Amino acid sequence: MTKKASLLAGIALLALASTADAADKIKVGFMSTLSGPGAALGVDIRDGFELVAKGEGGKLGGLTADISIADDQQSPDTGRQVVERFTKRDRVDVITGMVFSNVLLPVMPAILASGTVYISPNTGPEDYAAEKCDPNFFVVSWQNEDTASAMGQVMNDRSLKNVYLIAPNYPGGRETLNGFKRTYKGAIAGEVYTRLGQLDYAAEIATLRAARPDAVFFFLPGGMGTNFIKQYVSAGAQQDARLYTPGYSADEDTIKSVGEPMVGILNTAQWAHDLDNPANRKFVADFQKAYGRLPTMYAQQGYDAAQLIAAAVRDTGGRIEDKAAFRQALHAARFDSPRGRFRFNTNNYPIQDYYLREVVKDGAGRITNKTIGKVYTDYADPFAARCKMK
Repeated sequence: MTKKASLLAGIALLALASTADAADKIKVGFMSTLSGPGAALGVDIRDGFELVAKGEGGKLGGLTADISIADDQQSPDTGRQVVERFTKRDRVDVITGMVFSNVLLPVMPAILASGTVYISPNTGPEDYAAEKCDPNFFVVSWQNEDTASAMGQVMNDRSLKNVYLIAPNYPGGRETLNGFKRTYKGAIAGEVYTRLGQLDYAAEIATLRAARPDAVFFFLPGGMGTNFIKQYVSAGAQQDARLYTPGYSADEDTIKSVGEPMVGILNTAQWAHDLDNPANRKFVADFQKAYGRLPTMYAQQGYDAAQLIAAAVRDTGGRIEDKAAFRQALHAARFDSPRGRFRFNTNNYPIQDYYLREVVKDGAGRITNKTIGKVYTDYADPFAARCKMK
């Protein structure tokens, strides 16, 4: 967007909001998985989100940020209770934070029925990308199929003819494998869905090895992936079939837990800590200074969720009570993302680039991800055409 167009867009948003009074604060309900095997993911999203408010002295876009944090315990029942509190008692302006689609999908009808904006910093289910798209539902990460679709293309390019698939049996797991199969042209040696939260994979690894695939594509977030990789490499299976995965199963949190066995794993992502742009250099430096560790994709997605809110508050002049103006400002997404190129499609899901990363040991002996190429430019999910929102 040119500076002139950007200025005109900002003026238009302010004009649209002119009938509402400016608020004195923005109330955010942040609910995420902060305990159990998936806790590391929720903690990273929370830390990335709070980093923006800390950088603004406790504000988002100039308004004081009243952020209520709750643990959904990866439980839909707990999530429903928290959502009821956020929407009926606290009357928050925005809800964000959820990691897993098995929590998000059961609670989303209540959020949307209340007229509350939800910004997903992680899961991007098919349900709300197509016919059920909603003007109050935004995703700053990816549609669930996208990163896996990128890896399907990578494995085509590497002429892998026979791939074994493994993921947890929940909507995010099934959609991830669907995304891989959408682009991968070779044969599927096997397709296995495990219990969500499973930590022992001895039986699955034995069955997998017996299938003799060329490679393995897996999606097992959090502690699931940590255990799977350790057990897979310990069994010597990596020598027969190399591991490939979406970025969120080979990120800095998993690398820290697994260590040396991670080296050589290829993964696809919309962001990497070594992307060379000013916004990313600032984000990585600020995150390391604040928390003493490299950020993950989850942290970057939480960071952008907060940046999106801050930009919309700024562009409406703080008049967030004008819901139409606030939604328009959210969709405009006028902020600099550490991932670089980013904008919303008509379904409020991202159009963005995807990269190939490899887990390496760098010159300082640190095991981390290194960007080795771009897979897609301006990739849009395949469901947006079915969204009738204008």
